[in-house]
Amino acid sequence: MTDPATDAEPTDGPGYATAMAELETILRELEDGEVDIDRLANQVRRAAELVRLCQGRLAAARTEVTRIVAELDGTSGSDGPGDEPSATDSDADTDPGPA
Repeated sequence: MTDPATDAEPTDGPGYATAMAELETILRELEDGEVDIDRLANQVRRAAELVRLCQGRLAAARTEVTRIVAELDGTSGSDGPGDEPSATDSDADTDPGPA
């Protein structure tokens, strides 16, 4: 059995969970005043990079989930293999209407 996390398309940089963990570490250091003043600008810059990365991953996931849900709802506009005809399609062919 394969792991869905490793089957994903390759991406640049760390994964979302890794980026969030690093971001939380930087934030904790900043809040606790543990960052050396010589490293402060670099830590803030890195935190900004991680925030952008996470925002991008969230946006990509949102787009993908929306696409999948649209396919499940049949709003993708195409009847692919395995799609069942809708009730209105089959009724139109067999229902003679009022006599």
